[in-house]
Amino acid sequence: MIAVLGLLAGVVVGLLVRPEVPAVVEPYLPIAVVAALDAVFGGLRAMLDGIFVDKVFVVSFLSNVVVAALIVFLGDKLGVGSQLSTGVVVVLGIRIFSNAAAIRRHVFRA
Repeated sequence: MIAVLGLLAGVVVGLLVRPEVPAVVEPYLPIAVVAALDAVFGGLRAMLDGIFVDKVFVVSFLSNVVVAALIVFLGDKLGVGSQLSTGVVVVLGIRIFSNAAAIRRHVFRA
């Protein structure tokens, strides 16, 4: 419950404050958000399966964001940033939908 309240408070503060994103970070922000969503859906699935471990969740969350950002950074340096960004989004999107399907099956007992 605390996590949900923290998420809601963060969304409200973000909407009210309207933070400026530095131009240097802009290419990495969407990828970081998708990587973070992947970790959140994975954590929710693990919680519903009864195998959630908070340390694993934190490490997964941080490592997903860092690895995704590093892949995009490497792609930018090699001149193929958009292709690698697309690849990262596709892979993480597949994982998110897979976790969402497992969550749906668990919630609806289907």
